[in-house]
Amino acid sequence: MKFKILPQTDIQVSEICLGTMTFGNQNSESEAHAQLDYAIERGINFIDTAEMYPIGGNAQIFGSTERYIGSWIHKIGPSEREKLVLATKIAGPNRGMEYIRKPLDFSKKSIHEAVELSLKNLQTDYIDLYQMHWPERVMNMFGKRGVTEIDTKWQDNFFEVLSVYDGLIKEGKIKHIGVSNENPYGVMRFLQESEKHNLPRIVSIQNPYSLLNRLFEVGLSEICMRENVGLLAYSPLGFGFLSGKYLNGFPENSRLKLFPNFTRYTNENCYKATQLYKNLAEANGLTLVQLAEAFVHQQSFVTSTIIGATSLEQLKENIDAFDIVLSKEILAEIEKIQELHPNPAP
Repeated sequence: MKFKILPQTDIQVSEICLGTMTFGNQNSESEAHAQLDYAIERGINFIDTAEMYPIGGNAQIFGSTERYIGSWIHKIGPSEREKLVLATKIAGPNRGMEYIRKPLDFSKKSIHEAVELSLKNLQTDYIDLYQMHWPERVMNMFGKRGVTEIDTKWQDNFFEVLSVYDGLIKEGKIKHIGVSNENPYGVMRFLQESEKHNLPRIVSIQNPYSLLNRLFEVGLSEICMRENVGLLAYSPLGFGFLSGKYLNGFPENSRLKLFPNFTRYTNENCYKATQLYKNLAEANGLTLVQLAEAFVHQQSFVTSTIIGATSLEQLKENIDAFDIVLSKEILAEIEKIQELHPNPAP
């Protein structure tokens, strides 16, 4: 396993991060523990979760992902916990998730409530990386290519949010902060306020990045490289779409069969592009999974790639794919497909 420094810190994170959003819905507690054990055996030290997980969540299973990780942390003990880099996230505004808290915002009260609950669920005294799952303001994310309206009711509160995190860091409850599903405006405002007022600096951004969604390359890649903010790339397989298993329908118990409301990767151009990438992979003796994950891994602006699985077999395949190095010729062919079907899954 190879490691990189989490920007602006002295923390080394594995280039593969274990995503856990299936724990508590698609995966049982014992299955979650088995995945965590296997990931650690393979050298992964970076685990990502969120207060809103598991996906497909509701009031009954809310927080079960963190609780499963917490019971595992309790099992392995404090000395092993110290070797881990544990990341979680606070949920932003979202209709239908009022069971998490009311209101869903980044006020001091909400952030403190979220942090305390995550610490309790994770059975840990501190969180290494605390992230805002998505912004408070309306913006282009989760399938939207552009902003169709500007939220005039939202008021700039970057300073206030950073001030809250400053207090939590000084208390020792979190070590570092990051953003997720952000755009260039949000990243720059956080950086401006932290520099202006000597407040905590965001060290990472967790955004989608895959063969089907390379929008990070526009605007954010230069900001993050010049300002030293690391990309934690999520959905490198596009919700499993880049495994190729959805090209001929939705298999029973597959993620997109279970959660049909996740339509980000199911439009016509996703099918067309995925088939072309599959053809390219097979023509070069690779699987589509190997092509997709190797592509993300090779990007210089990626600090760590977040992978997820519902079985140990899938997890092994995902980890093994990081041993692949794509040639210049294959990368050139990828660019041709990208030109034909650019970013079909924004």
